[in-house]
Amino acid sequence: MKKQYIIPIFVPHLGCPNDCTFCNQTKISGQQKQVTENDVRDIIDYYLSNFKEKDTYKEVAFFGGSFTGIDVETQNKLLGAAFDYIKEKKIDGIRISTRPDYIDKPTLKRLKKYKVKTIELGCQSTNDYVLKKAKRGHTFDDIKKASKLIRRYRFTLGHQMMIGMQDSSEKDDLQTAKDLAKLKPKIVRIYPVLVIKGTELEKEMKDGEYEPLDLEKAIERCKEITYYFNSKKIKVIRIGLQTTDTICSPEKEGSEVVAGPYHEAFRQLVESSIYYDIIIDKIKKININIKEVEIRVNPQDINNVVGYKRKNIEKLKDDYDVDVKIEQDIKCQPGKIEVKPLKKYKEFKDDEEEI
Repeated sequence: MKKQYIIPIFVPHLGCPNDCTFCNQTKISGQQKQVTENDVRDIIDYYLSNFKEKDTYKEVAFFGGSFTGIDVETQNKLLGAAFDYIKEKKIDGIRISTRPDYIDKPTLKRLKKYKVKTIELGCQSTNDYVLKKAKRGHTFDDIKKASKLIRRYRFTLGHQMMIGMQDSSEKDDLQTAKDLAKLKPKIVRIYPVLVIKGTELEKEMKDGEYEPLDLEKAIERCKEITYYFNSKKIKVIRIGLQTTDTICSPEKEGSEVVAGPYHEAFRQLVESSIYYDIIIDKIKKININIKEVEIRVNPQDINNVVGYKRKNIEKLKDDYDVDVKIEQDIKCQPGKIEVKPLKKYKEFKDDEEEI
């Protein structure tokens, strides 16, 4: 499989008909200026000149706002600028993100002409009460209709969901994942709600009407949802907002984040927790008192096995008194690990006595 490069182009709030309570697209994207077709060309040229590997899959991605809600003339100009690079075989495809209620047959036919391959829907929740509370302006029925149309026209379907929205419980968030999985997306993004300056959600939090998730709860909730999507063979391509100059720790000067489960390595925290559970499960199945284990892992998974700042290694020692030896092995299937006992606790005690 070729390595994939994404060329991100942000169109903040362009085409979006309303302000969701949690949203300030300008601050989330860190961009205020609206893009033109010349900007599209400049951005693509910049990224192409900096890609080190040549034999790769390259895709232009229009993020932010609601792309298909932009006036058609502007859409065509932006898509046309990117499409020129497809015709020149410099990039391989285009992806867009949009609202579920801004999808219809004429729109999809037009997107096909520009070789758009992937459409991501900003679903956020499948609970109509939660959607209304957040002032999303669409319903679960809109999500279902749009998803079916996108798949019927043979685009790659992507879904974006949020956890920790107003009045959305852990059960509600998991139900959203289950509802979305039934619509058969190929990819999903999971975003924990962050409270951004200047949003209605910030006011609700200050008035005591909303309490954001803390970091540990957000990690656990995302972990459960990621487990579920993995079990359904749906690829989770992002967990947590991309860190920018303004989307960063609330303690950092210039941050637009007021509160919520922000962490610069949020995805790693979630995936490391998943690997920790897998390691513990494998150790328990060995059914002996283990003092030391060897974990064999594909090099690309090494950071998640070790954990953020070696948290998994330290936790195994603190909670189970198990020492860990890690071996990187390219023969190991990515996403899989092998756990082999090296020393039992009784053997360790015998050694101590001999000494």
